[in-house]
Amino acid sequence: MISLFSISALLVAYLFGSIPTAVWIGEAFYGVDVREYGSGNAGATNTFRVLGTKAGIAVMILDILKGFTATSLAYFIGLSVTGPQSSTQFVNYQLALGIVAVMGHLFPIFAGFRGGKGIATLFGMILAVHPGAALVCVLVFVPILLLTQYVSLSSIVSGFTFPLSMIFIFHSPIRSVVLYGMCICILILVTHQKNIERLLRGKESKVDIFQRKKQN
Repeated sequence: MISLFSISALLVAYLFGSIPTAVWIGEAFYGVDVREYGSGNAGATNTFRVLGTKAGIAVMILDILKGFTATSLAYFIGLSVTGPQSSTQFVNYQLALGIVAVMGHLFPIFAGFRGGKGIATLFGMILAVHPGAALVCVLVFVPILLLTQYVSLSSIVSGFTFPLSMIFIFHSPIRSVVLYGMCICILILVTHQKNIERLLRGKESKVDIFQRKKQN
């Protein structure tokens, strides 16, 4: 059942996703708009690259919280709308809220609709929907990042890990979760098209997560 309350929650989820943490932190503490440097994206990876580890970690955590918080709004909508927390209807509403939050991150109303690639916000959504699958994604992401220092490659591989883990590890009975996972793969490929091209040419930038702040 669609209610005004549930529609309002979707709007709130978009607004959560639209909070441009990279832009606001960069401008407030460093006097820098990260979108004018590096890859030009307002996300955690570019913040690491432009402003250093402390700023990058802060942006990453806050972006994860955006996705997690927006998705968790489902708990406050009411069982009459979402159904029991174990039901397909409830999970579908979680997915809807998370997707809207990710779109807010990609196209933030608070930052001229110029956002990031949404990986951290996507992870926050996965963490809220299925913590076990989120852990598997982390266990894939971290080693690849440490070995290659390519955030883009790590993100792509861990993104594909989510639907595979839901099918082969957790045997999810909710088809929409698996379908959403496949959509994640497509979204990541689209948003990382230029990164993939640079990876194939051997020109993709590496990110040292232990670096100090760079001077601009």
